[in-house]
Amino acid sequence: MNRDLDPLDVEIIGDSTDSALGMRLGTSTRAAIDTKIVTIVGHLQLLVSEELGADQDQAVRDLYRDAYGLLDLQRRPRPDASAFKAFFYLREVATLTRRLLWIYAGARGVAMNVDAPR
Repeated sequence: MNRDLDPLDVEIIGDSTDSALGMRLGTSTRAAIDTKIVTIVGHLQLLVSEELGADQDQAVRDLYRDAYGLLDLQRRPRPDASAFKAFFYLREVATLTRRLLWIYAGARGVAMNVDAPR
């Protein structure tokens, strides 16, 4: 797929990460957490497929390394894992996705209507 013709939707990814980071452990079901994990992991996969300057920037390279670690199937919460473990995995994936989204948007001059990465 040619990303020049089909750019990532910064608003949708930003809204998804906002929603995930706004979830609360005590009021979120495991099913809701799992649904968000699937969505955010998909966004993260899209972002790591983009050229974000990792060859020239060690910090970006470190983010890619972290992303690939989080995307490893062995690292994802299993169905028998606690909601606590799944929730904090979701927060970690959403935070990293948000950081890569900021880099993506900045490199392309796209305005974002979301808070700075936490």
